[in-house]
Amino acid sequence: MSTYRTMSFHLETERLTLRPWAESDAAEFRALLSERGNGAPSSVEHLRVSIAKLLGETETTGIALLPIQRRDEGDFIGYCGLIIGRSTLEEPEIAYELFQRVHGRGYATEAAGAVLEAAAATGRKRLWSTVGAWNAPSLRVLEKLGFERDHVSTEDSGEVVWLTRSLP
Repeated sequence: MSTYRTMSFHLETERLTLRPWAESDAAEFRALLSERGNGAPSSVEHLRVSIAKLLGETETTGIALLPIQRRDEGDFIGYCGLIIGRSTLEEPEIAYELFQRVHGRGYATEAAGAVLEAAAATGRKRLWSTVGAWNAPSLRVLEKLGFERDHVSTEDSGEVVWLTRSLP
């Protein structure tokens, strides 16, 4: 059993709402993942299964990757949250991905800031993030949020920058 409190799964910022996944997010999730440039993921049905898996992991771990909606428009623009990823449940990774059409508007920084506060409220002391060395915009977001470079590793996909941030 974890010694950490469960992360809040409903987060609000000035412009955004982060909330639990719903099956109805599958089509938009598929569209977001297809922007990565390596083709669209399987089917919407396959992503519904992925969403169910994410919800199950959330129940087990007490941390979550959450869909992001703009409050005024009500549209799905991406996701942000905590994952185990390349790290651990004690020191999870912050992860985010947004549609290209909303890049450059501060949404990633705003959503990730809310997730940082939620992570601190669980009692965790440190978070990680891993980002492709080529991804300058994501690296800028993390630097704005106080993450510092720890090391670089090489993977099949190229160089990965590992960043960390202590929590209050």
